[in-house]
Amino acid sequence: MKKNTELKETLGSVREIISDSSFDNPTYLGIAYFIRDLFFFSVTMFLLWNVETWYYLPFLWVFAGLSIASLFIIGHDACHGALFKSERLAYWIGQIAMLPSLHAYNQWGYGHNRVHHGHTIKIKGDFVWHPVTPEQYKNFGIFRKTFHRLSWSALGGGIYYLVEIWLKGMVLFTAPMKEALRDKLLMLIFAFGSAGAVFYFGGNTPTGFDLGLGAWFFLKVWLLPFISWNYFIGVTVYVHHIRPEVPWKEADDWTPFYGQMRGTVNYHVPKILNFFMHNIFIHSPHHVHMKIPFYKLGQALEEIKVHYGAYVVERKSVWKDYIESTSKCKLMDPDTKRWMTYSEAFNDEDESEPELEAAT
Repeated sequence: MKKNTELKETLGSVREIISDSSFDNPTYLGIAYFIRDLFFFSVTMFLLWNVETWYYLPFLWVFAGLSIASLFIIGHDACHGALFKSERLAYWIGQIAMLPSLHAYNQWGYGHNRVHHGHTIKIKGDFVWHPVTPEQYKNFGIFRKTFHRLSWSALGGGIYYLVEIWLKGMVLFTAPMKEALRDKLLMLIFAFGSAGAVFYFGGNTPTGFDLGLGAWFFLKVWLLPFISWNYFIGVTVYVHHIRPEVPWKEADDWTPFYGQMRGTVNYHVPKILNFFMHNIFIHSPHHVHMKIPFYKLGQALEEIKVHYGAYVVERKSVWKDYIESTSKCKLMDPDTKRWMTYSEAFNDEDESEPELEAAT
């Protein structure tokens, strides 16, 4: 480990203390994880196709969401250049790994690698779970207010990600690079092709096509696993960066050190969850340096804590924190940049607001 004789609040000084071994990424290990995750995804899809017992299906939908998340994280690390030294290998494995989550490799990389990592919890910079002020909220129409209250509630993690990140950022927006358009077209072809195949073959019977059966297979095998995945990733991203005690900052008051160290929360989760989520909850080292592979994040965190332990935010209960944060973090005070509830923001000045709050 490199020695850091002077403790500085800069991202570069944190990176200096991470050992070279924390970046080791042998090709065989990345391929092995990819094959393992592809196997569990395939088994889960096979079971979903063949199982009709109603009390098994919710568990299979949960595991389908987790297996999609596993593959997505493989693609996530490949796109960061953390998993393979070969860019060509990273592209093809990352592209395949991201298809079940309906994410386009370079299209996703543009928003995530450049914007989210470059401007973490910066106002008018980071687009992930970006806050609005009470004044901005008051100018929303009734439908947008209702969506805000739903998507920022405990029920909204998957809804927010599905609409704000996937639909707006992955489908409707196209990054200004030819690779992004190419990858988005591949993703859309896969999305429509897989959905159509599930609908057609699921409804195909010896006596002809059954429309209701095709719709059921589309729901059971395609749509609900995708929704499950959106909830897993939505809640994960939320708890990484939203906490009542972590204010966002304006550009002139923001630093990369603050965004990546103070604006990124680490969680120690059960082994069964971590089996699928690939250390993604050990998040500060990943934001300090994107080229640390997921299986080295625990080692890198311990190295960072030797010198910068006071700046590392560590938590134990993802679900408890999620419930707490979704109850307290609704709007952002324009002066302090701290989180507020709707009641704190409006102080009952708008009689329509308490009625809408009661509904959510």
